[in-house]
Amino acid sequence: MPTEPLIPADLRAFLKSTARAVLSTCSVAPGAACGSGVNTLGFRAITPGGYAAVWIQDFTMNFSSGLLAREVGRNHLRLILAKQNGEESKALGRGVIVPPHAIADHINLNGEPVFFPGTYDPVAHQEGAWGFRPPTNNYYDVIWLAHMLATSGHAPALLNESVNGKSVFERLQLAFGVPEIDPVTQLVHTTAERRAVGFIFCDSIVMTGDLLMASLLRHRAAGHLAAFAQVLGRTAEAEVYTALAAQIAQNILPVFGRDAQSGGWLKAATEISGQPDVWGSMYAIYRGIIQGEAKAQLLRTIGQALEKDGEIEFQGALRHVPVSLSASATSAWERTATPGNRYQNGAYWHTPVGWLLAILKDAYPEHAHAIRDRWLAHLQAEQGRVWECIGWGGSANQNAGFAPSVTLPLGVLG
Repeated sequence: MPTEPLIPADLRAFLKSTARAVLSTCSVAPGAACGSGVNTLGFRAITPGGYAAVWIQDFTMNFSSGLLAREVGRNHLRLILAKQNGEESKALGRGVIVPPHAIADHINLNGEPVFFPGTYDPVAHQEGAWGFRPPTNNYYDVIWLAHMLATSGHAPALLNESVNGKSVFERLQLAFGVPEIDPVTQLVHTTAERRAVGFIFCDSIVMTGDLLMASLLRHRAAGHLAAFAQVLGRTAEAEVYTALAAQIAQNILPVFGRDAQSGGWLKAATEISGQPDVWGSMYAIYRGIIQGEAKAQLLRTIGQALEKDGEIEFQGALRHVPVSLSASATSAWERTATPGNRYQNGAYWHTPVGWLLAILKDAYPEHAHAIRDRWLAHLQAEQGRVWECIGWGGSANQNAGFAPSVTLPLGVLG
């Protein structure tokens, strides 16, 4: 007897309708105003919703939904690569550096690249509050965007296309080489003095050491570059990227999963803010990096947490750190300026729910269906509002038009 699909046709249609509606509010036509700016990019720009700029990771997540035209994705890819930093580093004061070939964190609607979170000012002196180097995820997300565009025979033409004198493939390779890594493990590594945010959805959290989510994104990007090199007939380079991906994969569990304080979860970082990482643990399984008994044990850890009301999940939304394993009574993370149980420090987010449903549907189908039902009931009750994060009696609810909360899950679930 065939099993019930996780997302039946009628619910899938509802998700797509919700996603299309919120994406329409994120769309800024040429010449139109958004926030205090005007879109002078020359094409329809897609913001995350609630933020008046093009964010690299958020746009890529939105594009993964399959609801944006290929030309929209191509316009944004060219924009991101055109605003890539040049051959020289830029000093923004107090040790804050934009390295050569850096990818912007976001791009203002007037075309100004901004390399750090927390500001729309491209030359802001932030004194390292949002890192001393640009966020790492953006290097890997622009590669993901190119990978989604390089389909149906488009790959050679896209990868060979010139952007400011360099091919798309060359620019992606240069971007991949910017983040600092541990040369032995190939994991993304950052220090207090040269700190880079690893993952935008933790950009208000101070983390140092090896970084889990950033390393998982690097693994994904290495696989994409290997595929690009193979398409272009550059077999030796393809083999290098394939070997890098394998090296990253074999080090994830030994580095992030061997801490008695993690409660069975993978930890987010190996130094500051090395708390148990709900999102990273789910994504490592989703990416197929955790296998065998280790996967089974991690799934049991997730399943047990889901049986505790609010421990990691509320109305289908996920917390970054399990409540019972928070760093302290007032903060989920060891170091952050964000108040406890707010935003990235303890609110609940729908952005990663697709990963959770995807990894639970076979191992824990009852949990998967229950979480799906709570998520869809929440969306239906909100009548078009798609929150960036929610929770704690509504006091953590923030930004009611945030597209990745529904577009990324839709992209994962199909």
